[in-house]
Amino acid sequence: MSSFLRAPVTRVVEPTARALTKRKVTPNQVTLVGAIGTCATSLIFFTRGELFVGTIAMLIFIFSDLVDGTMARLSGASSKFGAFLDSTSDRVVDATLIGSITYYLFTIDDSLQIVAWFALTGGFLVSYVKARAEASGFTCEGGFAERPERTIILLVSTGFAGLGVGYILAAGIWLIAITSFLTVGFRVIQVWRQR
Repeated sequence: MSSFLRAPVTRVVEPTARALTKRKVTPNQVTLVGAIGTCATSLIFFTRGELFVGTIAMLIFIFSDLVDGTMARLSGASSKFGAFLDSTSDRVVDATLIGSITYYLFTIDDSLQIVAWFALTGGFLVSYVKARAEASGFTCEGGFAERPERTIILLVSTGFAGLGVGYILAAGIWLIAITSFLTVGFRVIQVWRQR
């Protein structure tokens, strides 16, 4: 997450994480509830074009994605499986979010669906390049569109599009697609320089 967002987000996330930890809720439980809730909300609302309601409902579950890692850190419950579960659920959520919007665009025969496919592919490549590079012993981080930024762009776009600001959805999807592929290029060059 960008540094200018980290401080205000932390002020909200940490008290929530502490409260859940005191109630014996585990980080993995929060991860699963958040992922299932986000996917269900996306499939129920975004596929039908109910973008504003879907965005508002989704904010509750997206918040859990910030809370689970903080809970693991505060409780000392970090584990390899927890990191694996979190990363896997992130990919499922990403696919469902963009996939639901792509499906909706397909049902209304909007050519923006093609750009949405590129946004989906770019998002996966950003994560894959990082994982593959780190598995090979390289440092691979940074770029123009990491997951938090892509999620924020998408939800701002869907929220305002749901309020009738028509161009904003197209702008958001184009922005995600372009910055995702720029990030892939940035990371490939970063790894290439370490060879």
